[in-house]
Amino acid sequence: MRNSFKAIRRSTGFDARGDRIVKEAVCAFGLFAVGFSVTIWYARRNGGKSGKRVMVRTRVQIILASLAILLAAAAAEAMTPRTLMAQSSASLDLETLIPKQFGQWKAVPDVKLVEPPGDTLSKEIYNQEIARGFVDEEGHVVMLLVAYGVSQSDRLQLHRPEICYRANGFRVSPTFGAALSFEAGRPPIRLTRLVAQREGRLEPVTYWMRIGNDVATGVLERQTLKVKYGLRGLIPDGALVRISTVGLPEKVGFAVQDRFIHDLLSSVDQPTLTFLTGDPAKAVGASL
Repeated sequence: MRNSFKAIRRSTGFDARGDRIVKEAVCAFGLFAVGFSVTIWYARRNGGKSGKRVMVRTRVQIILASLAILLAAAAAEAMTPRTLMAQSSASLDLETLIPKQFGQWKAVPDVKLVEPPGDTLSKEIYNQEIARGFVDEEGHVVMLLVAYGVSQSDRLQLHRPEICYRANGFRVSPTFGAALSFEAGRPPIRLTRLVAQREGRLEPVTYWMRIGNDVATGVLERQTLKVKYGLRGLIPDGALVRISTVGLPEKVGFAVQDRFIHDLLSSVDQPTLTFLTGDPAKAVGASL
């Protein structure tokens, strides 16, 4: 019975919210008790009408301060997002969602990708992850990694590739932006690019992060989107899409990656496209 009750608390989110409210209430009560004791001590020390007036005035101030703490706790609780945007994606399977062949590209086995460190936090961040190599008719090999996280909360957020590559011993260049048009009437997708290098391996990298229905290109934009969704009571899900090449010069590699991205996004159905790039019609936008 006790374990069942704990499971209900966790599933409803009461553990975090309820405990926070209890702590705020205890804090307010403690403030009131300490202030009240000090007021009585001061009034007894000074005595007379002056002491009583001070006691009454201070008591009112303590009560107002305690109420302010409780109201702040209630307001914070009311503004805490609780609805996961990913609830409709419970049956998501990246293995079947991402096609193994499209356009001139087909999947090839035994292509080694740079992946996030296999620590416990990474396992919590990424509910699903898929890594595949693709080759075109000219023999160009492109590596695709798609990682999905149900919750983009304060603690669980997508790892940026520049962090992932550094953790794997690469030197990473400063990032820079790009945009790619892939469908008429649809805004171009905004990309982030970098070049990673380790010993003789040169790897141009292109990626984007989908947060809810938006695409984010940086930390500040991602945080702004998270706040905007939170004000709507929503906890956005997130997808990281990363494309890279090895053995090609930087400019040639990025050109091959652009062609791969265009072919991939132009070939998938609408639900898959929305999963990968969001929905511009429902995007909240990252501008302040």
